[in-house]
Amino acid sequence: MKIFNINFFIKFFIFLSIFYLYGCTPPPPKNVDNICSIFSEYKNWYWITKCSERQWGVPISVQMAIIHQESKFNGKAQPLRTKLLWVIPWKRPSTAYGYSQALQTTWDHYLLSLGLTRRRSDFASASDFIGWYSNQAYKKANIKKDNAYQLYLAYHEGIGGYLKKTYLKKPWLIAVAHKVSARSQKYQSQLNTCEKKFKKKWWHLI
Repeated sequence: MKIFNINFFIKFFIFLSIFYLYGCTPPPPKNVDNICSIFSEYKNWYWITKCSERQWGVPISVQMAIIHQESKFNGKAQPLRTKLLWVIPWKRPSTAYGYSQALQTTWDHYLLSLGLTRRRSDFASASDFIGWYSNQAYKKANIKKDNAYQLYLAYHEGIGGYLKKTYLKKPWLIAVAHKVSARSQKYQSQLNTCEKKFKKKWWHLI
């Protein structure tokens, strides 16, 4: 007869507590320009993005660069309200929300296609959404999953807009896409120096 292992259950309880805690949207990382610093502060984010990478084939650095551009890792980010008569707060210009700034209609399509129930303010959901959307861009527009520049153009314009090259009329967007690409490369370079220490099994975090 096996002896009741109280240490295992204590660790399991702590593990569940950590995931419950992160169910509440945490504040943005202190240093959003360094991926090693981000993962040191929020250790579970490494495994979240790694799982998305394994599921969808989109590199961690690309996921994180898109999230940085969209929300600066603010899980409750949303567009500023417009002003009525230049003074009175009015409607928001879009339904974009959360880490990924996904529009409500696109988010609903994502949930429906995978049979999920998730919140846009949840980091794991945002990481998975970006992987899923990038995979759609790969299948429909033949965009390589490590091409942060083209993926961001499709992410912003929609895959249909990307195929129609609507971004060519938006020089500012092309400049932003280049910024996302550069940040992805920067993040990857940083990750190459520190990923080894984050590759511990999940139970080493508790």
